[in-house]
Amino acid sequence: MDTVVYFEGDATPPYRVLRAQKNRFGATGELGLFEMTGAGLVGVAEPSQALLADRPSDRPGTVVTACLEGSRPLLLEVQALVAPGYPGNTRRNALGIDGQRLAMLVAVLGKADWTLHDKDVYLNVAGGVRITEPAADLAVCAAVVSSLTGRALGTQWLVLGEVGLTGEVRSVTRLDLRLEEARRHGFQRVLLPRPPARFKAPKGLEVVGVKSLEEAMRELF
Repeated sequence: MDTVVYFEGDATPPYRVLRAQKNRFGATGELGLFEMTGAGLVGVAEPSQALLADRPSDRPGTVVTACLEGSRPLLLEVQALVAPGYPGNTRRNALGIDGQRLAMLVAVLGKADWTLHDKDVYLNVAGGVRITEPAADLAVCAAVVSSLTGRALGTQWLVLGEVGLTGEVRSVTRLDLRLEEARRHGFQRVLLPRPPARFKAPKGLEVVGVKSLEEAMRELF
């Protein structure tokens, strides 16, 4: 068998993700986005634009991040809902990212003085896409804090970065591809791990570098 491919996505959303699980003569990280129409599956030429088309601009709990699927940068909306819970029996439910990673990030936020021990936290990646890399950690944290505080980030921010157990914000790979995708789709400001001194951001894009989760939340809120 040379190649094994499968579709991701729920039964109801219009988009389906085609992913290669085994490929004898090529990479397995590449991804294709398709839309189910009356005429069958049709390829989506601009996946980032399609996935962000219905994003609300004035609602708390929604943050956009940039992920890499193979060699393709993809802008994804991370949504969070923080609701009152029962201490000792709180819920951490995630769709589109690993549930254990969400629980870890909520614990890190708790150490950074964001009170969540008595709150239920629900997370969703819009469009039925699954995030498989830690570069979305900081966006998850920002979405949770946005919902907790009731403060919306607006449409100009894009957030990316890995968050460690001590609250440090770690660098991500292929930053150039991610930022160029953000610029193409009209984003004006990007919050990310502090870049190297010689790093040059795309023209028209303001880059805000941070070293810790606390510093990142102060910049956003």
